[in-house]
Amino acid sequence: MRKIKFAVAGCGHIGKRHASMIFANSDFELVALCDVKPKEELGLENFAGATFFNSLEALIKSGIEIDAVAIASPNGYHQEQALKVLENNWHVVVEKPMALTKSGCEQIIFKALQKHKQVFCVMQNRYSPPSVWLKEVLDQGILGKIFMVQINCYWNRDDRYYKPDPKTGKPTSWHGTKGLDGGTLFTQFSHFIDLMYWYFGDVTNINAKLNDFAHQKSTDFEDSGFVSFDFVDGGMGSLNYSTAVWDKNLESSITIIAENGAVKVGGQYMNEVEYCHIKDYGMPVLAESNPPNDYGLYKGSAANHHYIYENIANVIAGNESITTNALEGMKVVDIIERIYTSRKQ
Repeated sequence: MRKIKFAVAGCGHIGKRHASMIFANSDFELVALCDVKPKEELGLENFAGATFFNSLEALIKSGIEIDAVAIASPNGYHQEQALKVLENNWHVVVEKPMALTKSGCEQIIFKALQKHKQVFCVMQNRYSPPSVWLKEVLDQGILGKIFMVQINCYWNRDDRYYKPDPKTGKPTSWHGTKGLDGGTLFTQFSHFIDLMYWYFGDVTNINAKLNDFAHQKSTDFEDSGFVSFDFVDGGMGSLNYSTAVWDKNLESSITIIAENGAVKVGGQYMNEVEYCHIKDYGMPVLAESNPPNDYGLYKGSAANHHYIYENIANVIAGNESITTNALEGMKVVDIIERIYTSRKQ
């Protein structure tokens, strides 16, 4: 089979990671990159063979042969750019979040069905060994009825990340802006909401209490929240999160209290099984988790993007189903949107 021709829209940290994954996979050919910033400022020397464009529109007008586009631009552009890519009859790989509204996700899904194209939503934390193990335990019913689930996400995102203007205190990049960032749950913690939905399904009876403790000058939204809810399929849960932790990330963890035992997966990125005590069950030895994405001054979730691209190649070849399909990507946005709607002032 011929190689799948890829372009990447957005050449920041994540965009270059996507380009590297494409470049390193023998099933793909990286043919184009696009970003509004000048090419010389982006550090794209490793991808010299790819044609550079200063906009997605310029890429489309060029007539260059492409099969798929990876969208790694600011969150607020995902919907618009995904629709343009699909309209041009290309597959879409879209970074989280799929869009900033459920209705935006629905538009993408409708267009993909209309054009008979795939939408791959990037939720790479599903590939971490503890995530795979916990999903298997839950799917096999080993824990029995789920009683309580608590998710804690406590990270650091300070002025090193938001880069506020020293005179105005406002962000100098898209990070922290309501229109392009969307909020803490969209940019920092949507991966863990995806895992929650993947494990336990949809939620209802949401109650959220949000606050902005340390980012009044650097973001347009909250930095912390307590969220409680019920699972549609039974059990109750909570999500407690903050980006106001001083200096470095503290933890991302999930604790499950169930009929047949209790489990806690923790570490900074839900990358370690910290506790497992289940009736008549022996904990297996898991493969070591990949390290987090390291952006210098701060760190993000696990570096599992290569698994995403292996899945993409197999799906396009007709050999596998999508790891995170468009409906699942939409549900993550739907849950976040409902959390923000339910907030208590």
